[in-house]
Amino acid sequence: MADDYLDSRLTERRNPSSSTIDTAAAVEIVDLIGGEDATVPGAVARARVEIARLIEFIETAFRAGGRLIYVGAGTSGRLGVLDAAECPPTFGTPPEMVVGVIAGGSPALLRSVEGAEDDVNAAIAEMDSRRVNADDVVVGIAASGTTPFVRAALSRAQALGARTALVSCSEPPAVLRDTCDVCVTVLVGPEIVTGSTRMKAGTATKLVLNTLTTGAMIRVGKVYGNLMVDLRAWNDKLVDRGQRIVMETTGLGREEARSVLAAADGKVKTAIVMARRGISRDEAEQLLAEHAGRLRPIVGDPPPVRTG
Repeated sequence: MADDYLDSRLTERRNPSSSTIDTAAAVEIVDLIGGEDATVPGAVARARVEIARLIEFIETAFRAGGRLIYVGAGTSGRLGVLDAAECPPTFGTPPEMVVGVIAGGSPALLRSVEGAEDDVNAAIAEMDSRRVNADDVVVGIAASGTTPFVRAALSRAQALGARTALVSCSEPPAVLRDTCDVCVTVLVGPEIVTGSTRMKAGTATKLVLNTLTTGAMIRVGKVYGNLMVDLRAWNDKLVDRGQRIVMETTGLGREEARSVLAAADGKVKTAIVMARRGISRDEAEQLLAEHAGRLRPIVGDPPPVRTG
């Protein structure tokens, strides 16, 4: 047939708006790409119900001591690894709580690994070696919705009892939908450069993953108001941020905040309870344990936001 070259996957179709982009001036290219990128947040918003449902699954996993495990290949895999890597400094989580698995392993973070996304046996082995179980949530990331590595990993994770989900930018096949408890399908449309899913699909995926981890961490008490009170102070910027959070929430000066943080072993949330309640570190951590890590029941509402 004359049209056999047409692909049913939305991410593989040609975008009419960029059919002459190879003749465009630089500013015209910027405008075309920017115009397409501007449509991404709306597409993500249309998947809000599914994203919220997946946040609830992840929250349940975290409360049970389980993990969020991302699985992807290429750009999708790199975005999963990136989101996982950002959780410990932002939310004070152990590295094993949110995990990124990329087809081809660590070398694939820097360069393409030939055939990795088609290696279904490697995907199954990853799920087995990581001892995926019923307390975990495994989220496959596949812009096209058809990546063999992701499909095999989700199937194995389901067999091992885990909750499973897919984040994609094209309608997944029915067999893959049946493998998932929830599918987050963000239809951003064809890319400016046909099939280059590092663009709109990558942007949409990053927005979704940001929302998943941030939403779940908020739900398990990692945020007080909108303050990241479980941050890990691994650099000067985060040390300063931690001190400022303690100052804002307790009324202490800089030196007093630094002192109470030292007594709290650098834990911002513990320091806030110690200062607000006038108690020891052990007593503060006991209170936090009793209230599932949430500050509001212990010290009340956070201070209002100052705009000046």
